[in-house]
Amino acid sequence: MDTETKERILREAIKNIDNPWRNLTVKDVAQDLMMGENLANLLFKREDFPSVNIGKTKTVTLLAYLLWKMEKRD
Repeated sequence: MDTETKERILREAIKNIDNPWRNLTVKDVAQDLMMGENLANLLFKREDFPSVNIGKTKTVTLLAYLLWKMEKRD
């Protein structure tokens, strides 16, 4: 998929999301990817995954997660 198409898809998706800056937890990502929380925890530790630690809680913004997911799909 070319860059222009990705940008167009992203713009349209953001319009339909109530809060693209909301944080997702390990549990949220595990449910979305239909995997266990242990495997999702490993995903949050990967260098290419855009997570941040807030205290002891691992989170990722919805927008960053969707961008990561779209890149991995290619």
